[in-house]
Amino acid sequence: MTVIAAYLYRAGQRVRTVSIDERVAPSEDKSEFVWIGVADPTVEEMQTLAKAYDLHPLAVEDALNANQLPKVDIYGDQLFIVARTAHVEGDAICYGETAIFVGHGHIISVRHGSARAHLTLRKELEAVPSRLTQGVDYVLHAILDFVVDGYLPIIERIEDEVLTMEQQVIDHFLGRDEITRIFNLRRQLIRFQRILGPMQEVATKFVKLDLPCIDAEARPYFSDVRDHVRRVQTMVDDLREVLNSVFESSNLLEQQRTGDITRQLAAWAAILAVPTAIAGIYGMNFEHMPELKTLFGYPVVLSVIAVVCTLLYIRFKKLKWL
Repeated sequence: MTVIAAYLYRAGQRVRTVSIDERVAPSEDKSEFVWIGVADPTVEEMQTLAKAYDLHPLAVEDALNANQLPKVDIYGDQLFIVARTAHVEGDAICYGETAIFVGHGHIISVRHGSARAHLTLRKELEAVPSRLTQGVDYVLHAILDFVVDGYLPIIERIEDEVLTMEQQVIDHFLGRDEITRIFNLRRQLIRFQRILGPMQEVATKFVKLDLPCIDAEARPYFSDVRDHVRRVQTMVDDLREVLNSVFESSNLLEQQRTGDITRQLAAWAAILAVPTAIAGIYGMNFEHMPELKTLFGYPVVLSVIAVVCTLLYIRFKKLKWL
């Protein structure tokens, strides 16, 4: 396990470092609490934390497994929250998990596979002591807001790619790689929606329910987190519709272009049928053909071919087949 940070805070200020096996008794002053951040802990290390802070065994097991959907569980006077983080690796969206234990005098975050550490968030909160003074519920809000804010750049990146693809479909056919990318993006967005739905439910519970360790004054902050999730969810829905329209538009344009080519081939075939038919008639090897002895037969036939082909070309041009 990597212990990222473990500090005791009082009145908005960092007081001292604490160890994971040290039990700091809760204070009546909500501004005094322990904030511990760990990453990828072992079973023994989680058991040490559980013993020191009376963490529920089921919550500890969920925090170790790191395969949970976002949720809020209540264990006596403590809360256990699971949030899913997201980041981009190459062309794929990868997911991590942040499990959070909240008690009256402590908040413990356990990260798995998250690309964004909480050190920046901790520094931002320490720079504003009035936020830390308000207690663990405001720290919890800051962590959830930090996780949700990480979603937006991912969706904006996909949005830019989809809009570029939408513009390109007008200019040329989509290739096999581009069609494959469309279906890959759709799968990733569907999977992302499976995360966003439970994350919105988590934020909604903090807004509407009376939960341990959460003051009523903190509810508007969690409402802001819920609004951020809804915004991302709306963007994901819109992107899925755009991807569907890109694929459908590509098919329609391809059918239209195929129809144009078919009409052009049919028009040229009709034009070429005239000289082909006339040449076929005069190519027959019969001895007695009345036109064979005509003085001006050859130029007349050529003229007839030229006139008929020209009339057909003009006609097809007006019909926009050529």
